[in-house]
Amino acid sequence: MTNSKKYLLKQEQKKNNSTILLHACCGICSSYPVSYLQDAGFDVVVYFYNPNIYPDTEYKKRLEAERTLCSHFGVWLIEENYNPEEFFDYVKGFENEPEKGLRCDKCFELRLQKTAEKAKELAITDFTTSIVISPHKNFQKLAKIGTEIAEKENLNFLAVDFKKKDGFLKTNKIANSLSLYRQNYCGCKFSMR
Repeated sequence: MTNSKKYLLKQEQKKNNSTILLHACCGICSSYPVSYLQDAGFDVVVYFYNPNIYPDTEYKKRLEAERTLCSHFGVWLIEENYNPEEFFDYVKGFENEPEKGLRCDKCFELRLQKTAEKAKELAITDFTTSIVISPHKNFQKLAKIGTEIAEKENLNFLAVDFKKKDGFLKTNKIANSLSLYRQNYCGCKFSMR
């Protein structure tokens, strides 16, 4: 197996019958990534691990939207247990960081590390995240975190900037067609400020 390769999918690089674990932050953000990865020939398994989401009522709304999306695309959804204390413990000392600062990096690291561990548990060698589709998220930063984790875990992080070629517009069209719940903040208690 190649240690963490960073690449963009092209038709000639299409992977037939390969499975990928997609970390999903919410139904809206994962709408186009699921479609994109299926079109690229992947069997997509969606992993909903988001202990950062606050409060639990918000978590339930986002999870229900993810269920609707996965049902629509016919993909397997793995729902991790909701344990916000995991997030608070992981970002301890970074609570006062500004949005897009070190607290967010720690949050990405936590969720991508857990995704890599789940991929290994399922014997899936490729993983990625839907977080990168947001225009508020830094693709290079997320790709670096994902790639470093993949190398450590001897996996492949698929670094696809789903925002490219109107990806954010496409994800919103899919989400609107399914009437998915639309949140108005990133997710954690601190991002509500």
